[in-house]
Amino acid sequence: MSAEKRLREKLMVALEPTRLDIVNESELHAGHRSSPGTGESHFRILIVSAMFTGVSRVGRHRMVNDVIADELKGGGIHALALSTYAPGEAVG
Repeated sequence: MSAEKRLREKLMVALEPTRLDIVNESELHAGHRSSPGTGESHFRILIVSAMFTGVSRVGRHRMVNDVIADELKGGGIHALALSTYAPGEAVG
């Protein structure tokens, strides 16, 4: 299973988002010194979840990181950009 599919599956189950956009940006970083060259190392995630209501931005990022901790520990994901929103918040 691809890293993107694993991320999507885990986030959908754990955070029940109403919106989940996962963009693989690895090709933009190909050849960078610290890039593992796997084609699945850099991701941008936008997630809207009711579970973020009343939670600070740092708290929301911790929630996401906790859900995908195994993917982050394995070293395959080198960079992760997160945009986290509660329903009703302006998505930027």
